[in-house]
Amino acid sequence: MPLPFLTADRAFEAGADDIALPYDDHDQWRRPYRPGPYRVGAAALLLLLASFVLLSAMIIAFSAEVTGALIVLGFGAVVIACALRMLRLGVWVSRAGLRRVGFFSTVTVPWNQTSNVRTVQQPVRWLGLPRTVQGQALVMERQGGAALPPLLTDHSADFLSRVEAFDRAADTVEAWGDEYRQQ
Repeated sequence: MPLPFLTADRAFEAGADDIALPYDDHDQWRRPYRPGPYRVGAAALLLLLASFVLLSAMIIAFSAEVTGALIVLGFGAVVIACALRMLRLGVWVSRAGLRRVGFFSTVTVPWNQTSNVRTVQQPVRWLGLPRTVQGQALVMERQGGAALPPLLTDHSADFLSRVEAFDRAADTVEAWGDEYRQQ
């Protein structure tokens, strides 16, 4: 009994990930790329830390220290919320516009207020740290001249050492911009 979903030697279709499914709804917000391994790994480590914090909250609660248990439980909930927010970071697109989700803020720009979405060579931050390196960035220019920080960079937690994924994501966002800016 062959189980093709369990074997690594079957042939994959090269463009199967880029084909729009018939039930895709362009009115829903979607991320045009998968989260990178560094972002997922950091979120997994935070969730692992949260599990230990929640276990310690349970131990504290069994020792009849209710206020201490509630404080530790609250800290565990904050760690879980931070991990989940970290997974939501990035660029999301829909027919309504482009949404840049940050850790503390979210900026949504309708497509009719954008003048250009393009990839440029510029100094970019390495993994969001203050250190900058030369790289590629996807930038959006608003019609009023106000600029957002780069939407995507090839040295972010989603695309570090994944150049093909960055190119595919940048091309997808540019295509969404070209399609819906004209309507």
